[in-house]
Amino acid sequence: MSASKKVVIMNDSEMFDMNQNGDKGNKKQSPNAAAVVNGSNVTKDNDEEKKEKTSSDYYFDSYSHFGIHEEMLKDKVRTGTYRKSIVSNPHLFKDKVVLDIGCGTGILCLFAAKAGAKHVYGIEMAGIANNARQIIKENGYENKITVIKGKVEEIELPSGVDKVDVIISEWMGYFLLYESMLNTVLYARDKWLAPNGVLMPDKASMHVCGIEDGDYMQEKINFWDNVYGFKMSCLKEEAMKEPLVDVVQSNSVVTDSPAIFHIDLYTVKKEELDFESDFTLKVKHDDYCHAIVSFFDVTFSKCHTKVGFTTAPWAEYTHWKQTVFYLDSPLMVTKGTQIRGHIKVHHNAKNPRDLDIDIKSSYKSKKTGVINNKRRYFMR
Repeated sequence: MSASKKVVIMNDSEMFDMNQNGDKGNKKQSPNAAAVVNGSNVTKDNDEEKKEKTSSDYYFDSYSHFGIHEEMLKDKVRTGTYRKSIVSNPHLFKDKVVLDIGCGTGILCLFAAKAGAKHVYGIEMAGIANNARQIIKENGYENKITVIKGKVEEIELPSGVDKVDVIISEWMGYFLLYESMLNTVLYARDKWLAPNGVLMPDKASMHVCGIEDGDYMQEKINFWDNVYGFKMSCLKEEAMKEPLVDVVQSNSVVTDSPAIFHIDLYTVKKEELDFESDFTLKVKHDDYCHAIVSFFDVTFSKCHTKVGFTTAPWAEYTHWKQTVFYLDSPLMVTKGTQIRGHIKVHHNAKNPRDLDIDIKSSYKSKKTGVINNKRRYFMR
C-alpha cells in the first residue's frame, strides 16, 4: 500500500500557537489531552485549589485560551455551516429570543443578531466570556446580545425571560460524544425552549467503516514489540486501548459506512446517549483491515434548504477529524464479504465527559477462517 493511503498526522499544536498553561490546546486533538497546572512553584493556597478542582473545571479552563477558539473559528466547515444555517434563514430568527449554549467568542450570537434576533443570550462558563463581551461591544451589538458567565445548570436567565424561541450550540465533541456538551443542551431544552421552538443543529448520526492502515499501525502500535531490542508490551496495551483522533485518507477506506446511532435533539433523553448497536461492514475490495473508524454527520433540518456537514474521511477537513480504533488481529478481507460487529458506548461514571467504548467484531472467509476481535477502548 502506498504511503499516501495512510492516516495523515496533523498536529494542532503546530498549526496554532497554544499556551501550555492549563490549555488542552485541543478540546479536539488528543483523547488523552490533559489540563496542565500553571507552573511548579505554587503556593500552599494554589495547591489546595488544585485539589478542589474537578475534571470538569479543567475542561472549562481549557476553553479560556484563545488558541482553541482560533482553531474552531478557522474550521471553515464548522463555522461556515453555522453561519449559513443562521444568516441564510432569517425567518427562523427575526424578532426571536435566542439562546447560545457555550457561546465561546460569541460568534454564533453575532450571527443570530445579524439575522434579526430580538435578543440573544450567550452562556459561557470559561473565561473567554469576558472576551466575548468585548467582541460584542466592539461590533456594536451590546444592546442585542447578553453574555452570562456561568454553568448552564446553575444560572438563570434575566427576569422576564422564561422561554426562548431558538437554542443554538456547537456541542459536538470527538467521536461526537466525547467531551460533548449535549447533556447541557438537553438540560437547556427542557428548561427554556418554548413549545415549537427551534434547535440548531437538531439531528446527528454516527457511522463506522473499516480502513487499511498497516504502516501507521506498525509505527504507533507494533513499535512497542521491539524497542531497541526490548519488549514493552504494557505500553503497547496502553496504545491499543486509546483511540486515535486523526485525519484518515479517503482511499484508506475498505468498507461501506453504516450508521450506528441517530440523535434527534427534540426527543432524545440524556440516558439514551449511552447506546449499543450492531453493525455490518461490507468489504468493497480485497485488502487488509487494521482498524474501525468512526465519524459523524450533523443536520440543521429546520432551515429553508438542507444544511449540514459530515466529518467523513472523504469530506473536507474538520477539526473533529475521525476516530480510529485499532484491531488486535488485523483482517485480510475479500470483496463481497462482511465484517459483523457490535459497539457499546457508555459515559464514564466518574467523569461523564469521558467515554468507555466496547467493540467486538467477527470476520469469516475461505482464506482466513473465523477471526474475532474484542476490546474496550477509553477516551479520556
